[in-house]
Amino acid sequence: MAENLRRRFGKRIRYLREKRKWTQDEFADVSGFHRAYIGTVERGETNVTLKNIEIIAKALGVKFVDLFRGLDD
Repeated sequence: MAENLRRRFGKRIRYLREKRKWTQDEFADVSGFHRAYIGTVERGETNVTLKNIEIIAKALGVKFVDLFRGLDD
């Protein structure tokens, strides 16, 4: 179940990144994370900390809660 949630969360992050027409490299530059870390998040391979979720939200220009919209569908 947690793995599925991580995958859905990662897809949401990828969707929001691609909506901005950013590559993983560009998103990494904006967020301050390494591109490889962004990849593991988008593939649902890592448990993302609340602090990192906050950084991701700010980098994407969305509210924290917006990252979770639609994950329970």
